[in-house]
Amino acid sequence: MAEQGPAQEIAQGYVSEGPAVELGAVVIDGKADAGAAVRLPLATLNRHGLVAGATGTGKTKTLQLIAEQLSAAGVPVVLADVKGDLSGLAAQGEGNDKVAKRAEELGDSWEPAAFPVQFLSLGTGGKGSPIRATITSFGPILLSKVLGLNETQESTLGLIFHWADQRGLALLDTKDLRSVITHLTSDEGKEDLKGIGGVSAATAGVILRSLSNLEAQGGEDFFGEPELDVHDLMREVDGKAMVTLLELDNLQSKPALFSTFLMWLLAELFEELPEEGDLDKPKLVFFFDEAHLLFNDASKAFLERIEQTVKLIRSKGVGVFFCTQLPTDIPNNVLSQLGARVQHALRAFTPEDQAALTKTVKTYPKTKHYELDSALTSLGIGEAIVTVLSERGAPTPVAWTRLRAPRSKMGSIGAEAIAAATTSSDLHAKYAETIDRESAYEKLAAKVAVPPAGEAPPPAEAPPAPKPEKESPGMVEQAMKNPAVKSFFRSAASALGREITRGLFGNRRR
Repeated sequence: MAEQGPAQEIAQGYVSEGPAVELGAVVIDGKADAGAAVRLPLATLNRHGLVAGATGTGKTKTLQLIAEQLSAAGVPVVLADVKGDLSGLAAQGEGNDKVAKRAEELGDSWEPAAFPVQFLSLGTGGKGSPIRATITSFGPILLSKVLGLNETQESTLGLIFHWADQRGLALLDTKDLRSVITHLTSDEGKEDLKGIGGVSAATAGVILRSLSNLEAQGGEDFFGEPELDVHDLMREVDGKAMVTLLELDNLQSKPALFSTFLMWLLAELFEELPEEGDLDKPKLVFFFDEAHLLFNDASKAFLERIEQTVKLIRSKGVGVFFCTQLPTDIPNNVLSQLGARVQHALRAFTPEDQAALTKTVKTYPKTKHYELDSALTSLGIGEAIVTVLSERGAPTPVAWTRLRAPRSKMGSIGAEAIAAATTSSDLHAKYAETIDRESAYEKLAAKVAVPPAGEAPPPAEAPPAPKPEKESPGMVEQAMKNPAVKSFFRSAASALGREITRGLFGNRRR
């Protein structure tokens, strides 16, 4: 039997009996070995991962490569499309000399392919179908991150939510929360304010000013109804799972809001999905792009909840990939839970860069085949240092990997094509029009008497449904899918005297 070379020795750790994402081939001394494949087993994707690297090193193409293989394997994907380049997943790729050369050296039988994509935008005014969350669902902890509150103010906001939850006052949009805070800081609401812990009117006033600043920046567009149903992220078309692209073109204008909204989505998936344990393949994979924005200026309590969510959501069959420039952007307690690492090139121009490089090297298993500190600064575009968890749960050997080319279009499909895909989507019809039903603002404005705790207020009236000309089977089921009806029944539960139960992030539990 012929002696194994170093490339085959490394690749032996990536042998997978079950389905896997084909990342590429092992590189030794600058040459890729087509017979030494680097794979990411689908069964280990709920152990989460990291895609990192400096700008221009190929992170976006790596996300595209992984997403299209997951879609083909029937695994739904959620991606934040920060630069708009990932819309190319919806169109077939175009072959050229570079693609052909890459495919030949990696032993890849490249064929162009397109994948089902739905385009969503956070709030109104974007290119995709608008999606929102209600203030009640978002909860005090996530909203505090958006508003930039300190721990004392966050605690006060939690008490304000508690007061509204007890009284069945639905906080659907920012004007609902504003009306509750205004009431509690008015002469009429002083006794109510004392009754929820004696918090100071000054602190409530700070929260109100922060809310006003958010509204002035257009933040009110992100809150309201119809609220996103996370099951709409888990669909299949012609045997391929849906890829959901969240448009974040103006990310820099509201970084805390965008990143926290993504965390809300993850928290909603955790609350909504049943326990599954370890599966042959995940139920959904969530890519958390520009992850450093989530952790910037985060309180200790907020970071602890992120850590706990990442630990627990794997049992729901959900994999989470954090995408950022440096692994040091991710807190150690979260980084330690990321089983798959795809590290593109790092820059080492400053002492801070050098320190980050040294820390990154220490997060990888030891290898006799590469000097990692020099390798990480020498990687070419479309190359990465990779280690993942094998199907046995053990870290694979470190592999300098030349990555495969995506089969879909590398680049945007253009604004017109995105607009056409959006308007033809059934999600656009479902979410395009804002619903503004009776909630805290209307009740407090009308000075509706609020019953004391424990006394059930009358339930709100459901929006009238149009009468069909002829009853047909499935009418009830169709009505229950209506977002307005679902929102009504969610609020009716609290209106009947049952206080809302909240999850890890203070978001409403189902």
